[in-house]
Amino acid sequence: MSLEQELFQRSGSQCELCASKEDLHIFEVPDSPADADKHILICGTCKEQIEDPEKVEPNHWRCLNDSMWSTVPAVQVMAWRMLNRLKAEGWPQDLLEMMYMEEQQLEWAKAGQNAGESTGGVVHKDSNGATIEAGDTVVLIKDLPVKGSSLVAKRGTAIRRVSLVHDNPEQIEGKVEGQQIVILTKFVKKV
Repeated sequence: MSLEQELFQRSGSQCELCASKEDLHIFEVPDSPADADKHILICGTCKEQIEDPEKVEPNHWRCLNDSMWSTVPAVQVMAWRMLNRLKAEGWPQDLLEMMYMEEQQLEWAKAGQNAGESTGGVVHKDSNGATIEAGDTVVLIKDLPVKGSSLVAKRGTAIRRVSLVHDNPEQIEGKVEGQQIVILTKFVKKV
């Protein structure tokens, strides 16, 4: 049986990441160990977004909620890598916390992942210089008036599950009293 036939049979003739049945391609997972089954079947949309981070549409990847539970190690590795790339969105952090991988698969997933890839090399630091990651909890260190509203975010307010602003290391986003706001990192302290 050829590799292509094996992949189509294993996947049920659908993308192993998003379940699309259109425009399917064989994809070799980068930085795979020599003895690993390193090929997966993916659609053109997933392939394009994996290969070109500029074209990533975060909502397309909500499909990882299902594919991260695959029994195929190469599929788990790609799901983990994409969730890490999208960590700043907030929701992928929750999935990463739920995801279980064998130790050797996790090492494979981390292979080739360069530091800062998930934020495009932008590092967010709080007022004390601690690195803020997507999903962290921070506390305001001063009262902040919220632009465009009468709300004043009070000093000591905890903001849970923050998301990072991809292109600006001085800004994060979070909810205060149910309102999504942008906050300058110099006014927060990581908990």
